[in-house]
Amino acid sequence: MFICNHCPYVLAVLDRIIRDATALQALGIGVAAICSNDADSHPADSFENMKKMAEERDFPFPYLHDEDQSVARAYDAACTPDFFGFDASDGLQYRGRLDESRNRPAAPDAQRELYEAMKLVAETGRGPADQVPSMGCSIKWKAA
Repeated sequence: MFICNHCPYVLAVLDRIIRDATALQALGIGVAAICSNDADSHPADSFENMKKMAEERDFPFPYLHDEDQSVARAYDAACTPDFFGFDASDGLQYRGRLDESRNRPAAPDAQRELYEAMKLVAETGRGPADQVPSMGCSIKWKAA
């Protein structure tokens, strides 16, 4: 997943990201987060602040710094949060959202779309037919 420290969309769902990451890891599914934002224009997303957030929130996954933004470009990442789910052969099976909440609290009966999709991939090798793109803040690209 692509996340960052300052995005209100990420901050609104971060507890659920941590919950679902923990649940996916219990199923043997690997989870990693990447911050690709330009820290010069958005200092909250600096490597030092990333380390601080990961520690304070007790991230159960690695939080990686894509300083040159090459990873975000390779994945064609567009926003934070942006979720990518792969099968055991590194085939992209899910490119969708965490759930329907966007930057609001989730309804008690909100479907855990990312969790369910990755559970399906683990069980069948295939992602769901219907996938809704994630929505959030754009990646903060460095000036050319």
